[in-house]
Amino acid sequence: MISSAPLVRRLPPAYRPLFAPGPFRRLLPALAVSDLGDGMSAVAVPWLALQLAPSGRAGLFVGAAVAAYVLPGALGALLLGRRLRGLPARRLIRADAWTRAVLLGAIPVGWAFGVLGPWLLLVLLAGSSLLHGWGASAKYALVAEVLPADRRLAANALLSTSGWVAMIAGPALAGTLTAVVAPAWVLGLDALSFAVLAVGAGRLSGVPVPLAARDLPEREAVPRGEGLRVLRTRPELLALLALTWLFNLTWGPVEVALPLFVGQELGAGPGLLGTYWAAFGVGAVLGALAVGMLRGGAVRRVLLGIVAAHGVALLPFGLPGPAVLSVAGFAVVGLVYGPYGALSLGLFQDLTPPPALTSVLALRSSVLMTASPAGATLGGPLTAVLGPRAVLVGAGLAMIAVAGCAAVAPVLAGRLARGKSADPTSGARARAGAGG
Repeated sequence: MISSAPLVRRLPPAYRPLFAPGPFRRLLPALAVSDLGDGMSAVAVPWLALQLAPSGRAGLFVGAAVAAYVLPGALGALLLGRRLRGLPARRLIRADAWTRAVLLGAIPVGWAFGVLGPWLLLVLLAGSSLLHGWGASAKYALVAEVLPADRRLAANALLSTSGWVAMIAGPALAGTLTAVVAPAWVLGLDALSFAVLAVGAGRLSGVPVPLAARDLPEREAVPRGEGLRVLRTRPELLALLALTWLFNLTWGPVEVALPLFVGQELGAGPGLLGTYWAAFGVGAVLGALAVGMLRGGAVRRVLLGIVAAHGVALLPFGLPGPAVLSVAGFAVVGLVYGPYGALSLGLFQDLTPPPALTSVLALRSSVLMTASPAGATLGGPLTAVLGPRAVLVGAGLAMIAVAGCAAVAPVLAGRLARGKSADPTSGARARAGAGG
C-alpha cells in the first residue's frame, strides 16, 4: 500500500491520509499530468499563434489565441448548466478531458498536414476550453464527495500545489521543447496529458466511494438555477465571491505592468521576467503546502489578511534599488497567495449543499474568469499613462483597500441592522404598512 511507503510516512500528518487507497489517490497522478500539460500550453499557445499570425496583426492574434484558450470556459459554465449540472463530478472531469484531448490533438495533426491556419487554430482552442469551467470545478466537487470534511483543506492544498508546480515546470519544459520542435507538437503533448486524465477519471467508475458521498444519479436532483439560488441564500459565499473577484481584478494590471517594468524600468530581458515568475511560483508552492496543515481557525480573517499582505508585498516595486528587492517581494506575493484558493474553495465545499456543489463551483469559475482579463484591460492604458512602476504599486494599494473595505463592511452592516431594530418607530411603520 502506498500509504505505508517510506516517502508517504515522511509527509506531514495532514497529507498522509490522502495517499490511502481510494478515488482521490487514484486520480491525483492523472490530475498532476494534466496540470503539467496546461503549464506547457502557457508557452506553446502564444508561440504557435505568433507563427501563424496574419502579417501586421501579431499582437492582436496572440491575444485572441490566449483568450480563446481561456474565456469560452466561462461561457460554457453559464450556458451549459441545464445539461451538465446534474452529472457526477467524475463524468464532468472525463468529458472536459476528452474534449481537450481531441481538439488540442487536432492541432499537431493539422500542422503536420499543412492545413492549420489562424482561424482553425482559434476554433480548436476555443472548443477545447468550452467545458473547462465544469471540469476544473468538478475536481473540487469530487474532493467533497470522496473525502471527509477534515481532509478537504489538505486535498485542496495538494491540488493547488500541483497547479503551482506546473506553472514553474510547464513553461520551462515547453520553452526547451520549442527550441527543438514546433509548438504545435507541444500542444500535442498537452492533448496527451488530458487523455491521461480522461482515462484516469474513467477508472473511477469501478471504485467505491462513501455512501453519503455518492454522486446523484438523476439530473433532476439539481434544479435549474440552483447555483445562483445557493449564492443568493448564503451571503457569506456571495461576499467571498465578490472579494475574490475584486482581488483578481486588482491583480490583472500586474500581469501587464510587470513585463514593462522589467524591460523599461530595469532595462532587462526575458530572463529576469522569468526569474520573477519563478520566484512567485516557488512562493506559491510553499504557501499552498503550508495551508494544508492548518486546522480550523477564522478562515474569513485569514483570507482578508492574504489580500492585504499580497498588496503590501507589491509595494517594494516602488523602491529604487536593485531588482533583488522586488524579486523578493514577488516571492512573498506568491507565498501569501498560495493558500487563497484552497481556503476559499474549502468554504464553498463546507457551506454548499452537496447536490449543488458542482453547479455553484462552475458558476464561481465563470464569474472569476472575467476578473483578471478585465483588470488586464484596465492595466494597458493605466501603464501607458502612469508607468509600470506606479501601476504595480497602485495595484498593491488597491488590494489593501479591498481588504480594508471587506473587513469593515460586516461591522457597518451590523450597526445598521441594530439601528433599525432599535428604532422605536420601525415597528409602527411596519404595522402601518401592513394595515395599508
